[in-house]
Amino acid sequence: MTDLSKADNGWERARGVADMNTPTLRTERLILRKFSPEDMEALFLILKDEEVNRFLPWYPVKSLEETRAFYEERYAIRYAQPRAYAYAICLKEDRYPIGYIQVDMEEGHDFGYALRREFWHKGLASEAGKAVIERVKKDGLPYVTATHDRNNPRSGKVMRACGMRYCYTYEEQWQPKNFPVCFRMYQLNFAVSDDFVYPKYWNMYANHFVEAGL
Repeated sequence: MTDLSKADNGWERARGVADMNTPTLRTERLILRKFSPEDMEALFLILKDEEVNRFLPWYPVKSLEETRAFYEERYAIRYAQPRAYAYAICLKEDRYPIGYIQVDMEEGHDFGYALRREFWHKGLASEAGKAVIERVKKDGLPYVTATHDRNNPRSGKVMRACGMRYCYTYEEQWQPKNFPVCFRMYQLNFAVSDDFVYPKYWNMYANHFVEAGL
């Protein structure tokens, strides 16, 4: 198994070569860019929908004020760092945010995304995901991971469409919603050996297992 510290040390060396923060990306149908303070109404539409946020680790927001606080805590603070990948997903024709997608800079390099309901089932999350994954690979991340609730298999389809592979499942008492959830962990390796599996969740949670046929 690949040594995790060595993988991250390689990533730290890459940071000195290409130190960027959420560079704008373009795909066939999308522009991926930073959120700005002018996007609060668009972000509110994403964050207020109970169905969109059903499988996400926060409660739907109820006001523009809560949306601004969310932006400051989860976006503005990242944009002040040397490196981040925290994107608004926008259609090319109007550059108006319809969702978000990100890869975090913590040890797991977690990949996450969400779209407003009216844009589901159009392949947009996969299109955005492929572009972001290609960018972080180019910029030297050693791997990315992603997790989804076992009751939300469509999210796993996006992960597979982006080239990720299923590794294992674990159960945790999910916070802040405080109920048990089985999460499937997916991974895509770039600068580490193909057999490296990010071990954190497997080691952290006693109820872990590998599901057949995934």
